[in-house]
Amino acid sequence: MIYQFDQYEVDDREFRFTAAGVPVAVEPKVLRLLIYLIENRNRLVRKQELLDNVWPDAMVTENALTRAIGLLRKAVNEDSRVPQYIETVPTAGYRFIGKVTVAEQGPVVPPAAAESSSASAKSVASARWWIMSAVLLVVAAAGAFLYVQHGRKVLGEQDTAVLADFENSTGDPVFDETLRRGFAVQLAQSPYLSLIQDDRIQQVLRQMGQPADARLGPEVAREICVRTSSAAVLDGSISPLGSQYVLGLRARDCQSGKVLAEEQVQAARKEDVLQALDQIAGRFRSRLGESLSTVEKYDTPLAQVTTSSLDALKAFSLAGRMGAKGLQAGALPYYARAVELDPNFAVAYSTMADLYAHTQQPGHSAEMARKAYALRDKVSGRERFEIEFRYYWYGTGELEKAASSLELMRQAYPRNPECYQALGVIYRWLGQFDKALKNSKEAYRLSTGNLQNLAADYVDLNRLDDAEANYNEAEERNLPFEGRPKSRYLLAFLKGNTQQMSQLAASAKGTPSEEAMLGAQADTEAWYGRTRNARQLTQQAIEAAQTAGAQEQAAGHQAWEALFECDLGNSARSRANAEAALKLAPNRDVREMAALVLATTGDTAAAEKLASALDKEFPLDTLVQKNWLPVIRAGIALHRNDPAHAVELLQVTSPVELGRSAEVGSASLRPVYLRGEAYLMLHDGNRAAAEFQKFIDHRGLVRNSPWGPLARLGLARAYAMQGDTVKARAAYQDVLAIWKDADPDIPILKQATAEYAQLH
Repeated sequence: MIYQFDQYEVDDREFRFTAAGVPVAVEPKVLRLLIYLIENRNRLVRKQELLDNVWPDAMVTENALTRAIGLLRKAVNEDSRVPQYIETVPTAGYRFIGKVTVAEQGPVVPPAAAESSSASAKSVASARWWIMSAVLLVVAAAGAFLYVQHGRKVLGEQDTAVLADFENSTGDPVFDETLRRGFAVQLAQSPYLSLIQDDRIQQVLRQMGQPADARLGPEVAREICVRTSSAAVLDGSISPLGSQYVLGLRARDCQSGKVLAEEQVQAARKEDVLQALDQIAGRFRSRLGESLSTVEKYDTPLAQVTTSSLDALKAFSLAGRMGAKGLQAGALPYYARAVELDPNFAVAYSTMADLYAHTQQPGHSAEMARKAYALRDKVSGRERFEIEFRYYWYGTGELEKAASSLELMRQAYPRNPECYQALGVIYRWLGQFDKALKNSKEAYRLSTGNLQNLAADYVDLNRLDDAEANYNEAEERNLPFEGRPKSRYLLAFLKGNTQQMSQLAASAKGTPSEEAMLGAQADTEAWYGRTRNARQLTQQAIEAAQTAGAQEQAAGHQAWEALFECDLGNSARSRANAEAALKLAPNRDVREMAALVLATTGDTAAAEKLASALDKEFPLDTLVQKNWLPVIRAGIALHRNDPAHAVELLQVTSPVELGRSAEVGSASLRPVYLRGEAYLMLHDGNRAAAEFQKFIDHRGLVRNSPWGPLARLGLARAYAMQGDTVKARAAYQDVLAIWKDADPDIPILKQATAEYAQLH
């Protein structure tokens, strides 16, 4: 296209910018910025979108964008205070407001080979000679063109491509979704090629006014290609030829629609179609520009990477589409169907491990991770990386090994956003929040649909306004994520926005988010000491999980309730809940919480038995060995009036104690809390105060955990122990203000009230 506004003209094919016909010297990124703004004229283009599309392969800050905008304004002689072309939307982005006319460029016409002469001046023989020469020249030129075209790279190392749906004219629905998924898996083996992720595609579809599951036909895919600044659309087709099938692959230029590369092959039977796709996928990757050496190295047959069963691959494809919509629980039945059809479908098991973990079912998650790991020798290099890191994460619990595996994967596939996203989550579990944020930012840069983890990292770092900006952007762009209502609810709690909390809780009713929201509401009620309400909400969450067939989730809610009932002083109710949770689903997380309850309430023999079983069953698990076992054993030591031993036991928790300790509930900082309790028993008010203060300093981590006010009570007791009556009185007032509407029969509330009275 050629874009014109006033005296300025932008030729996007020639990458040229002129003013009144005179070339204007601008930096390449500045011209790319201008083209992108013009292509998206009359709409707000947010800063991050500009950074993603103008600097797609560089880590730059908003300073680079601000500088480029300044240079662009200088090039068009514009005053930012009176904009004619580029309007600044404060804190958000920019909008191109100039009136633009667009002209399509004609084909490139080569210069004439020679001037023509009048026919009357030439003899017939001479004319024939010229005709033959011209023909030879055309043939030679055509041969040279085809040679260059065949040898040139269709896609560069920094280019991205959009994968369209296959055109299926066979009438057999088994090929719908299936061939696209199979082709995507084959292309994903390549460290050279980079496809636009499905979540990003769905985001762009919404911007286009299309449903998120719209068919990616040629025109739709081409528009997505243009909007994501990609280089090509990759598509395919399957058609019948008698009793056989013809399978074709193509790469088309986004702007012109011109075919850049294509391959075709025949399959004798339906069962041979996936094998035929294997035959041409490698050749097609070479046509796109990948080196023959990497094609040969990363070209595991599709039957090994996924499955030889078309029906299993169809179920896997449908599950993937559900997952891209953010419907994690809804994807699980499709994955289950896939492994039922093919019990050796390693990647399906691995993906199920991930989804079970996200839906708080660690037992099922570990089982699926182990099944995938047993089949890891039958997959491609990329899938092996994914299977291994999930095995270490969910199967054995070795978070450090999972992170190392992902770091190796990042080196092999540096443009894979899912790798950075997983790294961000693991570093968050380890309590390494700066590393988590760095990786989440990179995941977002590579695929702008990854806002959820980025927002969670900002919350962990107490950067609440940044988190809210991310959540707002995710909602403005209608990015799918089943857990966002709960995440926004917790952020609203931290910001004291009770009205928004109520609205979000109401909006979750009857949706897949309801069960998680009920758990979050129960925590809030427990925070304020409204234990009766907390119990009712927990029971509703348990029932919702059981109705959905998620026994592990239900048991997790019950064990979590047992833990906070224990610390409130309701020992009998706490033990009853712990025992019920163990009967319901005695997975790792439930046993950890139940053991701590038993230790705290005095059944130290049962607690030690559970701890020994966990130690034997999870000898390598980072959080079992460095968090929960020391915590359980420290709880036993405190019950036996041995606080010095408890402090000694808790030394090992220091590297991970700020990270997540379980799949259920809010972050609780359990080692920190018990260490503070131990120092109180040792009459060391200074050290006790330092531990309890961590709950206030890391409010973003604590969120609405019931241990937030309990830690404030510990702080008040520590100040009183130091003899600092002023600070002690203020701290008691703080916790009693939180519990002003609490149920009056809570044992620890009665103790706090009596202690505060003694200060007077």
